[in-house]
Amino acid sequence: MPPELALYVAAGCAFIAVAGVGFAFVGSGEEKNRKMRLEGAVGGPLQAGRRRVSAVDSANQKRRQIQEGLKELEERQKAERKKSLTLRARLDQAGLLKTGPMQFWIVSAILGVVAAFAVLLAGLNPLISIAAAIIAGLGLPRWVLGMMRNSRQKKFTENFADALDIIVRGVKSGLPLNETLKIIAQEGEAPVKQEFQLLVEGLAVGVDVEEGMRRMYRRMPLSELSFFTTVLAIQQKAGGNLAEALNNLSTVLRARKMMREKVGALSSEAKASAWIIGSLPPGVGVMVSIMSPDYMTPLLTTPTGHFLLLGGGVWMLTGILVMRGMINFKM
Repeated sequence: MPPELALYVAAGCAFIAVAGVGFAFVGSGEEKNRKMRLEGAVGGPLQAGRRRVSAVDSANQKRRQIQEGLKELEERQKAERKKSLTLRARLDQAGLLKTGPMQFWIVSAILGVVAAFAVLLAGLNPLISIAAAIIAGLGLPRWVLGMMRNSRQKKFTENFADALDIIVRGVKSGLPLNETLKIIAQEGEAPVKQEFQLLVEGLAVGVDVEEGMRRMYRRMPLSELSFFTTVLAIQQKAGGNLAEALNNLSTVLRARKMMREKVGALSSEAKASAWIIGSLPPGVGVMVSIMSPDYMTPLLTTPTGHFLLLGGGVWMLTGILVMRGMINFKM
């Protein structure tokens, strides 16, 4: 081979060798960079997916805690609702905290005996005296107790939304919940003031908020107080903005109050009609007795007339209760 041709062949081989080595290094670098880009592209969504899964698990766990707390609270409220039907609970709900069941039964027995003797002294049938004793001994005290209880619960409902607003403002200003409860116990309207005083006194001797609210619900079994207890229980178990939750609850309670007043206004005509219809028979009887006493004498002096009066009274009472149930709307 000529020397010049051998030189060209050697130069070409050297160029090919250098180019191959360079291509190998460049290719491996690009492959490494492509591999790194691929790992980054795959790893980013995986990490984001893990974060999303973690957030979903946390939300599900929080939701389960809330559901379990609500279920437990519902069971406790059912038990407290059964306890609120006892005579002791009804006396507490009427504000008669110092009056015991034994005193209530003694007063009822005295009223029954007095009513029976009054009927016997009037010369009426002994069966009527028994009916009068039952009405005065069992019906009248419970009726008065029910009126006191309903009046107290109505006043509590009217002022409870204002108490919630005080709690919201106190919590927003940085006060702890117990301090805002003390403010209501000192400056609230009756009977909200008395109920929160009992709650604060219980907290001062070591009773926790949940147990104190259960006792308050036993003394005041209202749906508004049940909502308040539920909000506090959820906030203690799952956390959250207490001021915002109580503010929303206050808005709901005010809307319920407006709806209740609207229903009362719409049913006022029916209530007036019920009062007029219910007062007509005794009113007509009194007018006839004044204008023509001889005409009403057999009804007041004979056994048949006594039974007719008793039957008329029973049917009148039944009609009044039916009409009351038709025009009474509980919300």
